[in-house]
Amino acid sequence: MSATQEQSHERESKGLRAGAIGLVGSVVVGIASTAPAYSLAASLGFVVTTSNGNGIVGVKAPLIMVLAFLPMYFIAVAYSELNKAEPDCGTTFTWAARAFGTRTGWMGGWGIIAADVIVMANLAQIAGSYSFTLVGADSLAASTFWSTFAGIIWILIMTYICYRGIEVSVRLQYALLGVEVATLVVFALFALAKVYANDAPGRLKPSLDWLSPSGLTLSGTVSATLIAVFIYWGWDTAVATNEEADDPATTPGRAAVISTVLLLVTYALVSVATIAFAGVGTTGIGLGNEDNADDVFAAMGHQVFGGGALGWIMVHLLAITVLTSASASTQTTILPTARTSLSMAAFKAIPARFARIHPKYLTPTDSTIWMGAVSIIFYVGLTLVSENILGDTISAVGLMIAFYYGLTGFACVWFYRRTMWDKPRDILMQGVLPFLGGIILLGAFVVACKLYAAPDYGATKIGGIGGVFLIGIGSLLLGAVLMFVYQAIAPEYFRGETISKAHAGDLILVGGGDKPLGVRLPDSRETTVIAPDLSNLPVGREAIDEATGERVRRSDEDEPDRE
Repeated sequence: MSATQEQSHERESKGLRAGAIGLVGSVVVGIASTAPAYSLAASLGFVVTTSNGNGIVGVKAPLIMVLAFLPMYFIAVAYSELNKAEPDCGTTFTWAARAFGTRTGWMGGWGIIAADVIVMANLAQIAGSYSFTLVGADSLAASTFWSTFAGIIWILIMTYICYRGIEVSVRLQYALLGVEVATLVVFALFALAKVYANDAPGRLKPSLDWLSPSGLTLSGTVSATLIAVFIYWGWDTAVATNEEADDPATTPGRAAVISTVLLLVTYALVSVATIAFAGVGTTGIGLGNEDNADDVFAAMGHQVFGGGALGWIMVHLLAITVLTSASASTQTTILPTARTSLSMAAFKAIPARFARIHPKYLTPTDSTIWMGAVSIIFYVGLTLVSENILGDTISAVGLMIAFYYGLTGFACVWFYRRTMWDKPRDILMQGVLPFLGGIILLGAFVVACKLYAAPDYGATKIGGIGGVFLIGIGSLLLGAVLMFVYQAIAPEYFRGETISKAHAGDLILVGGGDKPLGVRLPDSRETTVIAPDLSNLPVGREAIDEATGERVRRSDEDEPDRE
């Protein structure tokens, strides 16, 4: 058995359903978590209209997609390498704590949670308004109250799906992602066909010059790239569900890398086709028209697909795809957040209740429910303050992503600093690429903070400071405050008494579990693993630690009997 395998075997399980997701399922979760259709609809226009000197980024948007891909790929490599050593669902929280210490790890975990809560507001708003648009209720879609109400319903539905089990979540994503990607490809092909038939409003033939950095300013490049980073963000859900994978040490990491490459192909194709068809003008359906920035597909869908029955079907399918993409992303945003808080609770970095596992569904109960509840509170709170501030959340999330992704890159280099020198492959994959990813995102974070603090940046400002900066940096500062408060209450984790302890083997339910009901995922091989707090050990049943032979019996709800 290799050292990596031994480390994986010796980790302490948290009671999640082991073996539920294979490589295909992990890739599906990774891609679906980025919500490709929604992300492009909501962000491509903002990339194009980003200020660039005396103009806008414009036709250089495809280059921005490539530039944003590079740090995403480098960090995906870091995730893959760290996951081999410690496949823990806390990901950045656990790895940063191992590499740099408990407080850094805590802030890494908080970065994940804060980013996910912030983006849930934007996802819910899109899902809510689109729900009415699809049925022709435009007046309700334009109503702040009713779109917010519908958004809350979507959060509740997706929270319940996550609560019911990882298999239900992934099965739903199989269906939704297939339709989503197919619709995006058809959209791009229709658009390009009209471009080359000289039947497109923009009449811009794709050019290699679109991939040239000439004409781009530093501030324009950084701002646009951070927005594009948001478009890629989410593939790490494939790694956050590592403890539920068939091979926790290798499958999630491979899925993360594959996801980022497939996303690059998708985004490059759609962005080139969209720009070529609509152009970057400031009127009509041009992507330079700021009125189209909120949803580029809604602005140009009818002209791309034309009239007739086929056009009507495809326009509505495109709208449905954006809706399902946003709503599905609320689900895949809840998944990693609940698992991060589960890991933090298991290591006693936050209250123990967040480590509770449902005895039947084998999901984090409190963590999942609290994620949904806090997301609703934050969403409603932002809506009450200002509708415009929801638009600033996308850029603010970019700061959070740069923070915890960059931290993961540096953690990988530090984690392997003594062992990566024996093989050129390890120097590249454990050192050079993660370090480059960390440096790029750190630089983007610093430059963006300066830009976002300007009062004229974004749609809102408070006290002469840009709302984007206040949301992003304010969230990190709030996390630091909460960290020191909890350290005073429960210092064990912060003293290193929990994160560095040697783990026993997993507790396995003796005799296996009951056969799960319903259709399972095609590549799942499930095992019933018992959580450390025995919350999913049925009363009257036994679990055994295969490493020590110790048996645990649950005789009542409170106190287990040990033999």
